[in-house]
Amino acid sequence: MIMKKILKTISLSAFSAALLAAAPASAQTAAEKLDALDKRITRLEDMNQIERVQRTYGYFVDKSQWTPLSKLFSEDATLEIGGKGIFLGQDRVLEYMQTAFGPDGTKPGVLANHMQFQPIVDISPDGKTGWARSRAYVMSNGGWGLPLYENAYEKGEDGKWRISRLTGPFTMYAGWEGWGKTALNNTWPDKFDPPPDLPPSVIYLTYPAYYIVPFHYPNPVTGEALIPDRDEVGAYHRPPGTPEQEKALATGQMEDGTQPIAEPPKD
Repeated sequence: MIMKKILKTISLSAFSAALLAAAPASAQTAAEKLDALDKRITRLEDMNQIERVQRTYGYFVDKSQWTPLSKLFSEDATLEIGGKGIFLGQDRVLEYMQTAFGPDGTKPGVLANHMQFQPIVDISPDGKTGWARSRAYVMSNGGWGLPLYENAYEKGEDGKWRISRLTGPFTMYAGWEGWGKTALNNTWPDKFDPPPDLPPSVIYLTYPAYYIVPFHYPNPVTGEALIPDRDEVGAYHRPPGTPEQEKALATGQMEDGTQPIAEPPKD
């Protein structure tokens, strides 16, 4: 019986050795498999954290929690909402919110629900940068709004994700009667305080015209870049009828959806 067990053990060892010899050189070891699994788990956790940060931004907007909202941004972050222009740095994010929308805290008679949907999150191979495309539906005293976010995020030395670039072009603004009747113009830099640090990165129009925000990711099936169809674009960089606005219209025509997000057209 003992001899039979010994022979069986030798046979199994020989069989295992034969399998290892026949296995391709690329076969993963147990340690390599665990390392790959750890990277996948970290990636999923990072994606969840980015989505959590973005959703928290919406909840803070709801109730005018501007100071904690500004802490969701990195120190050198950029903020661009509608056609207002670009604000540089965490301090300017806070200044923009408190100047444009009033001091921190909820106010009687004010309604502002910032609901967010359809998030698509991606992480860079090195795990330090992330992107998210999502849509928000805003219900406020002023009416309805429909921004589409293409944001960037960075992972700090403390392991926490923060917004490094918030870009929120609006699809439409409208009064309570609805976008079919009361569609409004886009905002422009001098429409309300504070003034931006830089002019708008992209010139576009809101509904009934349209602007398709370039995608940070390719077609997930074909891998091909998504070059959006477009109508005539050209935001109200300045009030309609001004020379600056006429020039902005021409600039907007060059937007083709292939340049990096938040960068001006190539030509």
